[in-house]
Amino acid sequence: MGVEIVDTTLRDGEQKAGIAFAPEEKIRIASMLDELGIYQIEAGIPAMGGHEKRSIARIAGMGLKSKISTWSRMNKNDINQALECGAEIIHISVPCSDIQIFSKLNKSREWVIDNMKSCIAYAAGGCSEVTIGMEDASRADFKFLMQVMAAALENGVKRVRYADTVGVLYRQRIYNEIVKIRNELDVEIEMHAHNDLGMAVANSIAAAKAGARYIDCTIGGIGERAGNCSYNQFIEAAREHMGIFQNIDLNRAMEIQADIMKIIYR
Repeated sequence: MGVEIVDTTLRDGEQKAGIAFAPEEKIRIASMLDELGIYQIEAGIPAMGGHEKRSIARIAGMGLKSKISTWSRMNKNDINQALECGAEIIHISVPCSDIQIFSKLNKSREWVIDNMKSCIAYAAGGCSEVTIGMEDASRADFKFLMQVMAAALENGVKRVRYADTVGVLYRQRIYNEIVKIRNELDVEIEMHAHNDLGMAVANSIAAAKAGARYIDCTIGGIGERAGNCSYNQFIEAAREHMGIFQNIDLNRAMEIQADIMKIIYR
């Protein structure tokens, strides 16, 4: 089974300090990502409203070959905003570490699973696919992660994002954890790496080798704090170490990256 790219330049990439795309810039970037052959474009956060929501709806209506997804917190208001955009995929971020659950939200693990089930059911009727993201998975209890994934699968979810939200993972650990997940659950894994320790690309390669089918990237590796997994770097590393993505025109990919970077650092 091949590896697919989920580009989050328009969502996580825009969280880099100093970056705010104008609506027409979002449209141009989405068109260029589609030209690259990106499997899925995470177009933004509908709950932000205003220009953000309108831009996402425009991208969803452009008829691109790339699948269009939105990012939502685990609440029905966010999901309502996402449903109104008409995207194929609604992604729901589920807090999974005790730091997130107890300290930030003052909730319980049971609340997380119950609320996740409710939100999945609520979103499922209005889109083609619901995916969940295990927020702060790299600092979560692994047994609880397995419970979250099992509950998601029981409620119709097929794909789960493993989010290294604060960028603390290393290659061997993510490789081992994804192998364990795939040995126990029939779930598709999406890897979302941050570059705080300079290992986003290496961790994403390790995840792909362990069986993750989807890898999250941004153009130029832009993103919150130290950034995300760089699209071009990941493609080149995957070609070198896994023998995949041989059909991608790297020269054209570099040209498109340069064009997008001009927009980013205008």
